[in-house]
Amino acid sequence: MNQIARSHLIMLFFALSFLLPSLEASEGDADPIYKTCLEDCEKSGCVGEMCFQHCKFFSDGKPIDGPWYLQEPLYQKWKQWDCRSDCRYHCMIAREEQRWKLGGKPIKYHGKWPFQRVYAIQEPAAVAFSAISLAIQFHGWLSFFILLNYKLPLRPDKKTYYEYTGLFHIYAILAMNFWFWSAVCHTRDVELTEKLDYSSAVALVGFSFILTILRTFEVRDEASRVMVAAPLIAFVMTHILYLNFYKLDYGLNTKVCMAMGVANLLIWGVWAGITSHPSRWKVWLFNVGGTIALLLEIYDFPPYKGIIDAHALWHAANIPLAYICWSFVRDDAVFRTSTLLNKMK
Repeated sequence: MNQIARSHLIMLFFALSFLLPSLEASEGDADPIYKTCLEDCEKSGCVGEMCFQHCKFFSDGKPIDGPWYLQEPLYQKWKQWDCRSDCRYHCMIAREEQRWKLGGKPIKYHGKWPFQRVYAIQEPAAVAFSAISLAIQFHGWLSFFILLNYKLPLRPDKKTYYEYTGLFHIYAILAMNFWFWSAVCHTRDVELTEKLDYSSAVALVGFSFILTILRTFEVRDEASRVMVAAPLIAFVMTHILYLNFYKLDYGLNTKVCMAMGVANLLIWGVWAGITSHPSRWKVWLFNVGGTIALLLEIYDFPPYKGIIDAHALWHAANIPLAYICWSFVRDDAVFRTSTLLNKMK
């Protein structure tokens, strides 16, 4: 293996070593000033001079005049900003303003950094980057489809020569599904949107891991593919069922996704170091970018101006990575098709 490959593996193992520490509890949840503000808001429906006429709770969280969804105006219902969410948000913002004036740094509340809403969007930067990634994934898949079906020669039965066509179509569907639910979840993270986001993420990463093994080891036989994919699909499905029906564990899901992501980078890195593929440099470029993106997930930091944090930058980093990925897939389709046609002559 060449020096570049060894250096890249060292970087990946370094990133993997930081996956083990457990997540810290949210400091803001225990802040007495925040807790007092929240209790007062649930009783009065007010935070300072700002009052929510549709929001009146007892201290135990039970509404005075019936369920909150009967009190909410229509324009609030579709956004899913209920009374408790408004109390949490405005108490958090008020407390952060106090801390800022005293020279304090932002802290997390209920496991999340204090973001500023923009037109009822909870994390505007992450939503924008997710939407762009969705568009890039669609463009990449469409260009791949057009290349295979209209630019490259087809078999006599009208099927493509590229052996991994169906796998990349599935990958495209899972990728677009993930970025769609990512945008929805970062717009408003209720339990349903979080489950859909986490489930979509692990489904995409899990299938990417399967695809990585099948492509790098050139597994073409259908029976062999099933033998490789079956245990990994079983693991991913078990994890998704765990998240949806037992415990929605963000920390565990992050570790599972990142572990499979690092394994993907390792396998592709080794493959790029030993293959003679003409577009292997794109794999190296993707791996370097992917490693940087992983570090953004590991080294968390508070949002700048309440808008952009490390996770939002991770979303941004995935935009060029998606473009590079599909560029390599198109090159790979051309390369494999040419190789097979030359063997047939």
